[in-house]
Amino acid sequence: MVGKANTNSNAVISLTLGILSILIPVVGLVLGVIGFVLSRKAIKEIEKTNEDGRGLATSGLVCSSVGIIIQIFAVIGFIAYYSLTTVG
Repeated sequence: MVGKANTNSNAVISLTLGILSILIPVVGLVLGVIGFVLSRKAIKEIEKTNEDGRGLATSGLVCSSVGIIIQIFAVIGFIAYYSLTTVG
């Protein structure tokens, strides 16, 4: 009987944080960075230990990257909006 490989827990956490980084304003920037780091760590662990979850880690990397980009644009937008409204 062949045992099934376990799913890497960092991969699951990185995907969760990546999704939350897209959905939660401002705090999502921090969550995206943490998710990005965890997904890179998960990919390296998966290569060494032969665990499952490479797709989850890759999805977490993509979602975290998208979340970081969205949050950066949101922060820049807030700064631009409030700097323009206080000038006039």
